[in-house]
Amino acid sequence: MKLFINIDDSNRLAHKTRNDLIRKSNNIGIDIVDEVKDADILCSIGGDGTFLKTSHLSEDKPIIGINCGTLGYLTDVKPSEIDNVLNDLLDENYYIEERMMLTGQIVKADGRIINIPDALNDITVSKNTFGIIRFDCFIDSKLINSYTADGIIISTPTGSTAYNLSCGGPIVDPTASLVILTPIAPHSILNRSIVLSSDSVIEIQVTQIRNNSLSYVLYDGQAMEITTGDIIRIKKSKRTARIIKLSWQSFVENIHQNIR
Repeated sequence: MKLFINIDDSNRLAHKTRNDLIRKSNNIGIDIVDEVKDADILCSIGGDGTFLKTSHLSEDKPIIGINCGTLGYLTDVKPSEIDNVLNDLLDENYYIEERMMLTGQIVKADGRIINIPDALNDITVSKNTFGIIRFDCFIDSKLINSYTADGIIISTPTGSTAYNLSCGGPIVDPTASLVILTPIAPHSILNRSIVLSSDSVIEIQVTQIRNNSLSYVLYDGQAMEITTGDIIRIKKSKRTARIIKLSWQSFVENIHQNIR
């Protein structure tokens, strides 16, 4: 078996955990590789943010997360469990949970198209540090609303417990197949989330950014600049994130443990 490791470089515990993982892997014949293409499994060591970055690298290979962060919705293995984890991986004593992802494009006013990398949690349209952003929201080419807001979150079920939740969006079973739209601080009566079929195509047409400043599209927190006139088109990706689970835990149990 070949293992690729991605860590949170700023986290001391993650560095210690990586060293322990490498040493124990060498003792039982698991190879640590430097390239994702050479790996059978990817190991993310850090918090959920590190896991999201690992999912962008994954090339559809399964990922296991070791939690050196805080909540750990995605990284539910503890550093103290490394011995058991490695043995379970060798014995193939695990199952893989498939999670839907989003993909998108920025269509510029001059017709240029910029691809948005796939996102496991969400793709968000957000204002700059000041002011507001005005935009029209279309679902399958039909206008649903014109917003004046701080932005809008287009979330997967996995991302429902992330930014979506902090903005009042619903919590969704992460294995479901659907899309959640949650406006951020809207100046509008229509301030509720909207839950859509995963087959829906969402378009956000930016009609005004205060003071003509730049705003952003964020895919799992990674920023891309947008400006007035841009159209952001988002839909379900053909890719999925394949998450290794060593033991089954219900959605309700996970919520009970992490949200208090």
